[in-house]
Amino acid sequence: MKATDSVFPSAAIASVRILVVGDVMLDRYWFGNVDRISPEAPVPVVHVARAEDRLGGAANVARNIAALGAQVTLIGVVGNDSAGDACLQLAQEASIVPSLVRSSQPTTVKMRVMGRQQQLLRVDFEEAPDHQALNTLYLSVQTHLPQYQVLVLSDYAKGTLGEVGRLIALARQLGKPVLIDPKGDDYSRYQGATLLSPNRAELREAVGKWRDENDMEERAQALRRRLQLDKLLVTRSEQGMTLYSAEGRHHADAHAQEVFDVSGAGDTVLATLAVMRAAGLDWPQAMYWANRAAGVVVGKLGTSIVTPQELSS
Repeated sequence: MKATDSVFPSAAIASVRILVVGDVMLDRYWFGNVDRISPEAPVPVVHVARAEDRLGGAANVARNIAALGAQVTLIGVVGNDSAGDACLQLAQEASIVPSLVRSSQPTTVKMRVMGRQQQLLRVDFEEAPDHQALNTLYLSVQTHLPQYQVLVLSDYAKGTLGEVGRLIALARQLGKPVLIDPKGDDYSRYQGATLLSPNRAELREAVGKWRDENDMEERAQALRRRLQLDKLLVTRSEQGMTLYSAEGRHHADAHAQEVFDVSGAGDTVLATLAVMRAAGLDWPQAMYWANRAAGVVVGKLGTSIVTPQELSS
């Protein structure tokens, strides 16, 4: 299928089926007012007015895919706890089909304390899943993947993708493209993926600091060839995003917008790329829509979604 840049391909997206695997977490927000400083320490006192839970990590990728109108199943590990229950309920409410492995380890939770729409503090609760949970997860992916068009792996370095090489090998065996949002400085573990989508800082961790645009391209292309990737997409904040492939370099400038919060922007980019590719768009067209989606989501508070209506306006 071909589509012009200005026409959102809703009809094609409706039949898209994507499998998301990775670090599922709960983003918990406490919103309140700050009127004074604590007498116990020089810190603000937040009078909490309301709390809100949102899907985070791989679950936010799945949420963005569902919001664009595609069919999505989410595989990840959560605990036998209230946060795990919340992830399950929120997934179902977002039209995500959850296939969550329950573990004895607690669900990963990022709790953010917000005062006057600004983040004052973040508290993380996390523990890596055990081998039994990871083996169960792999068997679940093995069962589900043949029925899906694209495998998306969302790595937040919480341990769920500790054996990511097995998942990439499985996808290659089945002829399924695998798109990955990477983490850390050792990208050798992602060898054989279809696409990696690091941000600018993450790429610098992996290839070192570049002198100029030409040096960046040489380092990015060398990394792509070394890892046997089809594509490497670098998200560059106010500089837009750049796609590197055997055909060369394709760049898209950022859409002008006020940046309010970059939380989860990488999730939105990965989700949009996967949906558009599965819907039949070529890589430059998929990047066009991912770039538009990023421009919308950074104007929202916290981990958020982008709708077809917002992309079409």
